[in-house]
Amino acid sequence: MNTDIENLFKDKVLGHPAGLFVLFFTEMWERFSFYGMRILLVLFLTAPIISDNPGWEWPREHALALIGTYASLLYLTPIIGGWIADKITGYRVAVVIGCLIMTLGHAAMAIETTAAFYLGLALLVIGTGFFKPNITSIISEMYHGKESKKDGAYTIFYMGVNAGAFFGMMLCGYLAENFGWSWGFGLAGIFMMLGMFQFWLAKDLFGNIGAKPLKKEETAISANEVDSLEGRQGNNEVETKLNPFTLFDKMLIVLSSIGGLLYLFNDPFEKIQGTNLMPFSLGNLSGTNVVILCSLLLFLVLLVTRIARYLPVVRDRIIAVSIFGFFTVFFFAFFEQSLGSMTIFARDYTNRELVGQSAMIFKVVDALLTTVPLAIISWVLVLLAKKTFTRIGLSNIILAIAFVGLWILVIYRLMDKFSQEGNQVDATWFGILNSFFIITLAPFFSRWWESKYNPSAAMKYGIGLILLGLGFAVLSFGASGIPSGAQTASVSMIFLILAYLLHTMGELCISPVGLSYLSKLVPARMIGFMFGIWYLAIAIGQKAAGTMGGMIDRISEQYSMGTFFLIFTLVPVGVGLISIILNPLLKKLMHGIR
Repeated sequence: MNTDIENLFKDKVLGHPAGLFVLFFTEMWERFSFYGMRILLVLFLTAPIISDNPGWEWPREHALALIGTYASLLYLTPIIGGWIADKITGYRVAVVIGCLIMTLGHAAMAIETTAAFYLGLALLVIGTGFFKPNITSIISEMYHGKESKKDGAYTIFYMGVNAGAFFGMMLCGYLAENFGWSWGFGLAGIFMMLGMFQFWLAKDLFGNIGAKPLKKEETAISANEVDSLEGRQGNNEVETKLNPFTLFDKMLIVLSSIGGLLYLFNDPFEKIQGTNLMPFSLGNLSGTNVVILCSLLLFLVLLVTRIARYLPVVRDRIIAVSIFGFFTVFFFAFFEQSLGSMTIFARDYTNRELVGQSAMIFKVVDALLTTVPLAIISWVLVLLAKKTFTRIGLSNIILAIAFVGLWILVIYRLMDKFSQEGNQVDATWFGILNSFFIITLAPFFSRWWESKYNPSAAMKYGIGLILLGLGFAVLSFGASGIPSGAQTASVSMIFLILAYLLHTMGELCISPVGLSYLSKLVPARMIGFMFGIWYLAIAIGQKAAGTMGGMIDRISEQYSMGTFFLIFTLVPVGVGLISIILNPLLKKLMHGIR
């Protein structure tokens, strides 16, 4: 038994090792900075130059093209960052490198010059690549041999993700919208830096967990994992065989990757700078479209030829995973409108002015929404300090300083809101609803999945996509009175709140479920490759979200804003129904895995 793991489990907080809560707070500050900055992007880029809070006044299509590429790259660099940590740095050092690079990225964005802005985005993409895959890998290593507690650990960790997103969007958004964009971008960087110091100074708690990999141990662990994972493929002991990458496979990977990256960079370049990296056409297709279609074709050839070389049961299960991956692309392409077209809708088309009793009710609800979760998380910090102060006192002090800063900002914001006669809800405030609904609804969905009424994977995908579509149906109904081409309107905010509720319910059906089924269905030796494919599916969805969201002006001018959201209703509902229809086939392909 690993003595470092046993030592970690000696100091427990809420039934889990204290080290889990060090990771919880590190993830919380990283998500604080990530979401705090990201929700500002579309508002900053599209804000008028001549205004109280001047932005860059980009067309919405240009802004969302850049955001789509940025969001897509955030899911591609972790594939490389995970490999570097596995082979060279170890998980803990990779997390610190990621935090440092992201801190520099936020600092660059606070400068607000064009060069610094692009440098900041590039650093955030690279930093996320180091951070994102490796902090979860530390949890996996911590709970090695204690798998029964792993689900609970990831649930707690997921709360850290949502707590960070909640406070990041609220506070970075508040400062940016009321005092200037640099304040919002800068605040994200300050908390990222504090999170980095808190994690680095807690390293003594972890022993060798997440340390630089040792070749012999690494080989022994991976051999054990192969045994345990293959043992979990089902009682029928699925026969597997090695399927090494051929030279043809590697060529397909390289060519499809180059084509995909060319498309990702060329889309915003062409729209914003007027520079085309692929200045040719083939019939009616532009060079950009030719390259991306060829890349997708090469990738499909790679997937089909690799899958065909597996034995029947494994082959069927990987086909099932690939179909779920296809549905995942559609889900994220529509769900990620929350930080694009839905944020624009909140700013320009939603009535955010509250007066009289409704303003006071909102202020009270807002105060409770903010202070109650913060009080609970602060209590967890006290519990952590009680258990670990003698060993990692400096880390606890840095964490306490961060929380004092957070409380000061929260109280200042609330005092400012209560001092105003009426109340204007910040456009960024609506972004916190997703995190709030996840925290409140996750326990109910978790109980549903554990009950006898637990639906199959295909049914969960179907329900999730239909709920997503219904959220847009609510927005389509709310926007139905907006005339064609209108740049502003005053739709009731209740429509946006209901849309976020339905979208979050859809997310809870799909987001946590996808990776769980992937780990059950894929043979151990293919896990790394298929996780890469999964991230690729999300990356494609993110880019599609930016591309489709960028059509908001074109469609609303030619038809109406209601039509724009109606399209976003029909497609997810249609794909959701296809998933439900395919349920018997997918069950058959999964060969008994539930």
